[in-house]
Amino acid sequence: MTARTKIYFASDVHLGATALKNNRERESLFVKWLEEAGKDAKAIYLMGDIFDFWYEYRKVVPRGFVRTFGKLADLCDKGIEVHFFIGNHDIWAFSYFEQEVGMIVHRQPFETEINGKKFYLAHGDGLGNYEPKYLFLKRCFHSPVLQWIFSRFHPNLAFTIGHAWSKRSRLSRGKETDVFKGENKEYLYLYAKEMLKQKHFDFFIFGHRHIAVDIEIGESSRFVNLGDWVKLFTYGVFDGEKFELKKVKEIVN
Repeated sequence: MTARTKIYFASDVHLGATALKNNRERESLFVKWLEEAGKDAKAIYLMGDIFDFWYEYRKVVPRGFVRTFGKLADLCDKGIEVHFFIGNHDIWAFSYFEQEVGMIVHRQPFETEINGKKFYLAHGDGLGNYEPKYLFLKRCFHSPVLQWIFSRFHPNLAFTIGHAWSKRSRLSRGKETDVFKGENKEYLYLYAKEMLKQKHFDFFIFGHRHIAVDIEIGESSRFVNLGDWVKLFTYGVFDGEKFELKKVKEIVN
């Protein structure tokens, strides 16, 4: 039996994105990746925006993603820790992921130690980005009152609204993949630098920005952005000693 020693990371899969035409193919590829990772994974960290839009009713499960949920539940049943970080596209997740699938859900940045290395993990939305408009929208979406009102809508209407809002994202504007803005302008990098002033971390790992970056930060730390599964098809793996950004071999056009 293969030893389960590796830690896998993926972000920004955007399953079900109405702005894309290859959702079934991308989901199939993602499920294959989960299956392969499960062969030697000790844990899998899904770092946000796995779904392009998600709203969870108390007694209604959104249509789609059966293969993804089936594989995730299978991994959890096998004792593999699957950590799910709430992103800005799948923000309205409540108890289904935990109670039905078995994942560990994170709604805030998460600090952990793996094989003696300290990790700071987060999707990244709102961290270091202090634009008033963005922060206002983030507060609105986290509002229990707004969530309660939205839950009163019929699912057909709710998902029509949700997908319409999602279409306003970078995917529909032709900005599937962004670029690293430089160490003096990249807000997540600047945020990580500020965090290092308070506490040492060996790795800062984020999603959200749709860029694949693994660079030094400080004297002995690394800043990682995991890329996406829209154009880049990248993921991270930590073998207990080193971290690598890798690319999925099979690419969906």
